[in-house]
Amino acid sequence: MKICMVGTGYVGLVTGTCFAEMGNDVICVDIDKDKIDKLNKGIVPIYEPGLEDMIKRNMKESRLSFTTDIKEGIEKSRFIFIAVGTPPDEDGSADLKYVLSVAKDIGKYMNGYKVVVDKSTVPVGTAQKVRKVIEEELKKRKVNYEFDVVSNPEFLKEGSAIEDFMKPDRIVIGVDNERVAVLMEELYDPFVKNNHPIIKMNVVSAELTKYAANAFLATKISFMNMLSRLCEKVGADINDIRKGIGSDSRIGYSFLYAGVGFGGSCFPKDVKALIKTLHEKEVNPCILECVEKINEEQKLLLVKKVINYFGENLSGLTFAIWGLSFKPRTDDMREAPSIVIIRELVKRGAKIQAYDPEAMNEAKRIFKDIEEHIFYANSNYEALKNADAMLLVTEWSVFRKPDFTRMKKLMKRPVIFDGRNQYIPAEMKEYGFEYFSIGKPPVRLEK
Repeated sequence: MKICMVGTGYVGLVTGTCFAEMGNDVICVDIDKDKIDKLNKGIVPIYEPGLEDMIKRNMKESRLSFTTDIKEGIEKSRFIFIAVGTPPDEDGSADLKYVLSVAKDIGKYMNGYKVVVDKSTVPVGTAQKVRKVIEEELKKRKVNYEFDVVSNPEFLKEGSAIEDFMKPDRIVIGVDNERVAVLMEELYDPFVKNNHPIIKMNVVSAELTKYAANAFLATKISFMNMLSRLCEKVGADINDIRKGIGSDSRIGYSFLYAGVGFGGSCFPKDVKALIKTLHEKEVNPCILECVEKINEEQKLLLVKKVINYFGENLSGLTFAIWGLSFKPRTDDMREAPSIVIIRELVKRGAKIQAYDPEAMNEAKRIFKDIEEHIFYANSNYEALKNADAMLLVTEWSVFRKPDFTRMKKLMKRPVIFDGRNQYIPAEMKEYGFEYFSIGKPPVRLEK
């Protein structure tokens, strides 16, 4: 199959590379010349386990190429995937200007039948808008090439995206005729040898499915975070409650972890976009508005615990931050709780000593305006030197079983604020730490 992937962000790069891995000829297109030049040299702009090796292998075998020439990509390909950004607009709706710009280019340069695939997360009705823009461009050219517009939402988890794409739980395709359905099934057939389904539906249903999935998962997280606050009030343990309800097959264990809130490129943006769509269609979005509100409050929870312990004025205090990315196995800091936490601590006079296995460069860019207040350590232990407390923000595996004896010797005070409930309170007490987590009784030292 000949595929053009427009957009070399997270989704486009992973999707295009995985298609090439299955023997397809893939041209990845981006307007960012610097990014394309780096990719052609084997320099990958994002961290995703296994991706760099897969890109280099497929480039070497001439199945994967990178260019800024969208005309070439469109003319040479049967399938054209739109995988560009859809950032939230000021009112929370998804901004479609990049998607529609690609549609315009497709109309300008298509030279025969094309399958246009919306891979970006887009609101209901986008396929119709894409079709209209392409038709307008064809009309200007006075040509009448056939084409189909398909909705094919992605369900990739950062940190395990290659596994998710190569062995998907399901593949959703929104189509409006059998011809293009057959073509999409042929394209994806190598990826469903695990007997997981290709689910066909109409285009509008497919567009909504992605938002529904992310909004529901975000709801599970915010529900547990809300419940964790009650646990702290009454002396319950949120981890025990997770076991009690997760064992119910109707609920399941996934996304029932209490913490400092969700971040990333998908959940916050998609919840906002779905709220906007619900408002537009005069459907009450009260559940999702609460999900969003709880999540924003949750990002401040560790800061509140710090203030309750040290007081509002944090001048002269130093805090070690373990974890900056919004989740492990990625360098992505979009909407990361660490951003809110660090800025709030610095605002109150604190100094920060931060460490993350992958997100340090991204953090330096994000915190450039407060860089004089942040020291970037070379290891998690270096970040602890003379710290008044440690805040665990991202649950990287390297933080799971640290040397607590060494930690206590490095720190000025043995205080841990655990935003991911990684440690066992009884062990923290045994090692001599004061320990504050989410939805559990605190461990305080006897005075």
